[in-house]
Amino acid sequence: MYATGKYTSRGPALIPRMKTKHRIYYITLFSVVLLGLIATGMFQFWPHSIESTADWTIEKRSVHDAPLIHLPVSSPIPERGDLSCRMHTCFDVYRCGYNPKNRIKVYIYPLQKFVDELGVPISSTGLSREYNDLLSAISDSDFYTDDVTRACLFIPSIDVLNQNSLRIRETAQAFAMLPRWDKGMNHLLFNMLPGGPPDYNTALDVPRDRALLAGGGFSTWTYRQGYDVSIPVYSPLSADVELPERQPGPRRYFILSSQTAIHREYRGELERLKEENGEALLLLDKCTNLSQGAASARKRCYKGQVYDYPQILQESSFCVVLRGARLGQAALSDVLQAGCVPIILADSYILPFSEVLDWKRASVVIPEEKLSEMYSILKSIPHRQVEEMQRQARWFWEAYFSSMKAIGLTTLQIINDRIYPYAARTYEQWNNPPVVKWASVNSPLFLPLIPPRAPGFTAVVLTYDRVESLFRVITEISKVPSLAKLLVVWNNQNKSPPEESLWPKVGVPLKVVRTKENKLSNRFFPYDEIETEAVLAIDDDIIMLTSDELQFGYEYFNYLYTYKMPGDIKNWVDAHMNCEDIAMNFLVANITGKAPIKVTPRKKFKCPECTAIDGLSLDQTHMVERSECINKFASVFGTMPLKVVEHRADPVLYKDDFPEKLKSFPNIGSL
Repeated sequence: MYATGKYTSRGPALIPRMKTKHRIYYITLFSVVLLGLIATGMFQFWPHSIESTADWTIEKRSVHDAPLIHLPVSSPIPERGDLSCRMHTCFDVYRCGYNPKNRIKVYIYPLQKFVDELGVPISSTGLSREYNDLLSAISDSDFYTDDVTRACLFIPSIDVLNQNSLRIRETAQAFAMLPRWDKGMNHLLFNMLPGGPPDYNTALDVPRDRALLAGGGFSTWTYRQGYDVSIPVYSPLSADVELPERQPGPRRYFILSSQTAIHREYRGELERLKEENGEALLLLDKCTNLSQGAASARKRCYKGQVYDYPQILQESSFCVVLRGARLGQAALSDVLQAGCVPIILADSYILPFSEVLDWKRASVVIPEEKLSEMYSILKSIPHRQVEEMQRQARWFWEAYFSSMKAIGLTTLQIINDRIYPYAARTYEQWNNPPVVKWASVNSPLFLPLIPPRAPGFTAVVLTYDRVESLFRVITEISKVPSLAKLLVVWNNQNKSPPEESLWPKVGVPLKVVRTKENKLSNRFFPYDEIETEAVLAIDDDIIMLTSDELQFGYEYFNYLYTYKMPGDIKNWVDAHMNCEDIAMNFLVANITGKAPIKVTPRKKFKCPECTAIDGLSLDQTHMVERSECINKFASVFGTMPLKVVEHRADPVLYKDDFPEKLKSFPNIGSL
């Protein structure tokens, strides 16, 4: 398209010229706007204060380039540290506020070099590689903020990981000079090597007011439960030596001790155990025939034979971790990395991250006075449990010990969980590896301890329409002393349950739950009405059990059946209307590693009301399917968890010739 404007001899006609005064006006206006934009941009990015622009960038990590801060002799010194501090007394949670992500914001102070009036630094090492890695990991995480006004937690850039390198008084004065110190409120310090000779205190000796301490050697005397965080002593070998994961199972040695400089009393006791148990125990020490240096630190010797360390740790099922001058030992990290189960002998030691980690699953803690019994104690642990502990030990190292990043972010997550408890990680999230190996065994002793809302047990009766048999079952169950509630699961969507007036009169609450679908798995659903820790799941045709037999044995695994059953087992059960009892036995046997305790009477199944029409078990294909489901379940679990048992658990005096009034459960096996 072309313009059709008028043309002159000089070309196309021009737009009339703007008047001079108007042109000056618009030029001036444009200049003002441009200058305003430039000023706004400069203000946006110009440093407002030292704090707000102290982003922990790579350029600011060199202590040589950090600004020099002189500490006057008269500088204030914080208080020693309040042992009574808890989150509700020494931490301002309101500073954290509400945020949609339920995540605390952490501010790192800019790097500064503190010196006394003579110019002597407060630390002989400055910023260590480990502390630099820690701060870098935090600055790269979702916890970090460079806006000091948004911060919930403050971390000084003063490295106190190793107390041996610190000048105690001057370091404390440096803390007090931090602009947001406020008696240590909402400040977090990291220390792995506390104390010093001769007594080696188990917490950092630097006065720190109310600051939280992530410490690597806490004892029960210095640890402020729910406030401080017990962290591991990082092992430099974690970064320098790569140990490939080894499959759990028997190893060349049963027990291995690799620590050097062990107290002579402990060394003597270990030597006696070596004499008694021979090749099962390998007792290593420092190599005296090697020149000192980094290479010799990675060697251990026994009678002139040299072993590579920490590689040799992978050759043992159990590895000794004894206390040294300090409670916390880097050897614990080396042992976990090797997948060797640590034997921890350090009385009063607060294990790393024990607030959230279940150490029973990955270690054996033995009192120091029982060192002589160590071999017999370990021999009593089943082989399968040892394998599970080996696997758990390696996973603990990978998740929480393997780097300064892992240690730092785990510490912040624990503090985060305290501040936002409703969004906290669960026991399973902290302790279960991401990939659940169903062929392994998890003891119920490792499950979280949650107090029940009500004592006793709840009886959950699954029924369809056998009303007469159902009422007989309810009547018998109601005689059990520990019964707290009766829950009837009505599985018939085409028929309403009987009227309330027709139900048996019982002395406990009775509620009927109508299901949406006719599924056998409905009997194992964790209904809200269940307030007890124990649940008895029973069908409406089990009328041969006495109240004493029911009182004698019951267990609770409904939640695991509903939400943790592996594979498609639950769907298979619902589709075939069969084998839900076998599925539950598979689950319980796999979880506990134990055979069932048989408490049912040895007599034929009785159900006078059952017919070939309405009885599932009377179908000719029923028993065939039950054989098929065993093979199916074993395939899903990857193993056969069911145990062969020739044991029957009966109460004391059950068949003895004693007066009935002397027996706790006289009415067992009477039907």
